[in-house]
Amino acid sequence: MIAVLCLLYWCVDKRLGYRIGFSYFLSGLCVQTLKITFKIPRPWVLDATLKPVSTALETATGYSFPSGHTQSATALFGTLGLNKRQPVKTICCFILIGFVAFSRMYLGVHTPKDVLVSFFVSGSLVIVAGYIFRIREQEKNKKETKTGIFWVMFIISAAVILYAVILLYRKDILQEYASDCCKAAGAGLGFCLGWWIEERYIQFEEKGLNILGQIIKYSIGIGIAVLLKVGLKAVMGTTLIADVIRYFLLVLWVTVGFPYCIKKAGYKRKIGRG
Repeated sequence: MIAVLCLLYWCVDKRLGYRIGFSYFLSGLCVQTLKITFKIPRPWVLDATLKPVSTALETATGYSFPSGHTQSATALFGTLGLNKRQPVKTICCFILIGFVAFSRMYLGVHTPKDVLVSFFVSGSLVIVAGYIFRIREQEKNKKETKTGIFWVMFIISAAVILYAVILLYRKDILQEYASDCCKAAGAGLGFCLGWWIEERYIQFEEKGLNILGQIIKYSIGIGIAVLLKVGLKAVMGTTLIADVIRYFLLVLWVTVGFPYCIKKAGYKRKIGRG
C-alpha cells in the first residue's frame, strides 16, 4: 500500500496521492480503534472446527474485527475508482475490493462481519475524503480547509495513541495490539504534518520526467524508505513511543523529505528529461 501510494504521490498525481493517503490513514486509525475496542478473536479461536490456511496466518495478526486488509484495499481502490468517475474503471476497482475481502474469508482469517464492517467504514471515509478535497479545489480560500484537515487528522491520531495507552495501562489489551494503534497514529501524524509542510513550503513537481527518470526517482525514494523502516526499528526498538516515532518519520520522509530532495536536485526538468 505504501509503495503504491509513493508511486502515485512522487511520480503520477500528487493530489490523488493526498486523497488516498487521507482515506488510508484515517480509515486505518478507525479500524485499529475498533479492533482494540471490541477485541474480537480470529475465527478459528471462536470456533475450533474452522481451519485457516496455514500460510495465511503470518498476515493474520491482531484482533479479527474489522479487517485491515479490506480497509487498505477499500482506501486504495475505492479512491481510485471514484477519482475520475469512469464507470468501467470504478466497477473494476470495486471488483478488486471484493476479491480482497473474499480472499480473507476464503483463507479463514476473517468472517463476513469483519470484511463488511471494514468495507462500509472505509468506504464512507473514502466518500467523505473525496467530498472534502473536491470542495477544497473549488473554493477560493484553501488554507482554512487545509488547516482544518490537518487538525482533524492530528487530533484523531493523538486520541488513538492516548486511548491505546489507557487500555494497555488498564491491561485490557496486550502491547502488540497497542503497538498496531500507535504505528497507525504515528503514520497519521506524519501524514498530516507532511502534507501541511509540503503544500506550504515545498510544492514539488511530480511529473516532468521520462519513464527512466521516474523509475530512478521512485527507486531511490522507496529504497531509502525501506532502509528507514528497517534501520529505525533496529536502532529504536519496539516500544510504543518508538513505534509512534518510527512511523511518523517514515511517512514524513514520504511526504516531505523526499519531495524536498526532488525539488533541490532539480528533478523537474534536469534529470531524465526525454
